[in-house]
Amino acid sequence: MIRKATLLATLSAALLAPMVAAAPSAAAVKPKTAAAEARRQTISVSITSITPDVPKSLTDVIKFTGTIRNDTGTPLSNVYIRLRYDAQPFTDRATMAAFQTDQNQATLPRSVSSNSSMVLPLVAAGSSERWEFTATPVQLGYRSFGVYPIAVDVAPNGVSMHSQRTYLTYAPPSVPKPPVNRLAIAVPVIDQPHRATDDLFVDDKLSQSLTGKGRLADLAGLARTAPSSVTWVVDPALLDDLQKMATGGYKVRTKDGEQKKPANAEAAQWLTSMRTALASSPVVATPYADPDVAALAHQGLDTQTRRAIDLGGQTARALINRDAKTNINWPAAGVLDADALDLLSVSDVNRVLLNSTNLPPVTPTTTTPDAATTLDSVKGPVTALTADPELSRLFEPTGATSVLLSTQRFIAETAMIATEPGQVTPRSLVVAPSRRWDPNPTLVAALMKAANRLPWLRLTTLESIKPSKASVPRAGLTYSDQERKEELSAKYLTPIKETWSEAQLTALITGRTQSSFDAAVLRLTSSGWRNGTRAGRAVTKLVGSAVTARTDEIQITGAGPDRPRTLAGSNGVVPISVKNSLGTPISLFIDVTSNNPGLLQVTFEQKEPLQIGGGQSGTVQVPMNAAPDVSGDATVTVQLRTSDGQPYGKPQRLTVRTTGYTGIALVIVGAALTVMLAAVVLRVLRRRSERKLARAAKSRESESV
Repeated sequence: MIRKATLLATLSAALLAPMVAAAPSAAAVKPKTAAAEARRQTISVSITSITPDVPKSLTDVIKFTGTIRNDTGTPLSNVYIRLRYDAQPFTDRATMAAFQTDQNQATLPRSVSSNSSMVLPLVAAGSSERWEFTATPVQLGYRSFGVYPIAVDVAPNGVSMHSQRTYLTYAPPSVPKPPVNRLAIAVPVIDQPHRATDDLFVDDKLSQSLTGKGRLADLAGLARTAPSSVTWVVDPALLDDLQKMATGGYKVRTKDGEQKKPANAEAAQWLTSMRTALASSPVVATPYADPDVAALAHQGLDTQTRRAIDLGGQTARALINRDAKTNINWPAAGVLDADALDLLSVSDVNRVLLNSTNLPPVTPTTTTPDAATTLDSVKGPVTALTADPELSRLFEPTGATSVLLSTQRFIAETAMIATEPGQVTPRSLVVAPSRRWDPNPTLVAALMKAANRLPWLRLTTLESIKPSKASVPRAGLTYSDQERKEELSAKYLTPIKETWSEAQLTALITGRTQSSFDAAVLRLTSSGWRNGTRAGRAVTKLVGSAVTARTDEIQITGAGPDRPRTLAGSNGVVPISVKNSLGTPISLFIDVTSNNPGLLQVTFEQKEPLQIGGGQSGTVQVPMNAAPDVSGDATVTVQLRTSDGQPYGKPQRLTVRTTGYTGIALVIVGAALTVMLAAVVLRVLRRRSERKLARAAKSRESESV
């Protein structure tokens, strides 16, 4: 077949030579009509395989295969297909990038071999035709290790109309051998928060991503096939959400209220699959819910970062990998400033993964700098790792791409790094696609497989990369005004700060150090809300309402202007009761202040907290003194407080009614008692006199008889 194609190509070339010579260059061809322009845009050629992808000997037979497709709407005749090449390798990565993006047909590789071209006599409208070429490195003019340009173009009637560019890396045994660079691949398993409170989901999107071609299903598939040295960066809040879905059912908020969902078997299966797949792989736990650490540092929410790191580590170790690390941090967008770095360092983070623009070299360089360097923080040195932008983009292309071409580009990029001028010491490289990516599992698996077999690369873990002699001086953290604007704003975070403070009180009053709302509030600070603050505010309101409802379960009973307490006399005690509707015991102090000190004074000092059992009430007796000779209503403000004196809930006003039984009232009562006593004495004396007269009369009667 190839011999026939070669013969046909030779004959066609002879016949078409005058036509080709007379035809204007591709750069000079200008369509005269819209139809001509459409024709230019609807003939395509693609490369589907190159084997071997890395030839190692001058005599290795390299097979190129692919297809062309005619979507012009009309048949095409004498379609010339040819493999184009240059015998000179690329000199640097910038030249490689320029070659890939160049769409000018006139700048295609110049050489065309008779062994690598063919003519199709006819390609029907709407049809595809397969092509195949073979060549050896010696036929392509290769002599040394390097990356070479390759292209296949299609030329109806000899005029080049469409091409596909790629790279071919030739790697013969060479002396000296290129250095073996270390490559760490960080795979993010991070999502948008999906829960408001622990019991309520704001959407059911996770269930949709667990099956078929869903995002989480793809990540689980990658985890099962990835090399064991790949580092997985996992958000524990995602694991927590899935665990909630997997056990006991869950509720989803809808337009009409709430919808109950049964336990999700796919969520349980996903967790089990990831737990098994990552049992021997390095796992990094992000702070719980992947908070916007830079925004927290700038808006005075420092304590949340440490709490998120602690809770994230606990959750990841319990649900997926007992060795999950929390000392490595990947900030939102891979950028931070000195304030955020200091906040992380005091939270025991000693390694950060950054975007290369956040930490540029002091002097611009044409070669690839080592990924690792050292930054100074308030707590000492922190290792900074910068991701290579081009390698990372290959793992996450912006549009549709060919797995083959992406793999060839990855091979070429890493080979070029190994042979850059003056680079004789092994360097470190890092790949880090964006944190909420939607991976192409076939592409990512192919790139990982290639990275694991290339002789000039050695896969390693993210934690193992350290600054070395190959490290280049860095200019320090570069944090632009635009990056500052992309943070969660003060306006967004202020109500979250208030909710956090109120939630902490619910913990203090029950004797705990951490609130049951910690996870819910941390989800509100997620960097995932950067592009969805409106939705984040709606979730913040739900969480705030839940915290307030919990606070209101501890209430002062009998409060209100229509329910006065009576103080009979100038002094006495007024009972104040507190009802605990929580299921756990509480401990609190009661602060009572008179709002009318001229009418009523309060002399109350509580030395020990009031203990109230779950579902019970507690009462304190508050001594009060009314002003003399005055009666009427006075108000006191009652404020519940935690053990450290912080106000709990809103203050309540109680009305105290004084009767004024003082001064003249006591005189009147005393006089009345004197009169009453005198009457009693007179009555006793009268009765004695009557009895005495009666005895005397009886005595006289007896004497007369």
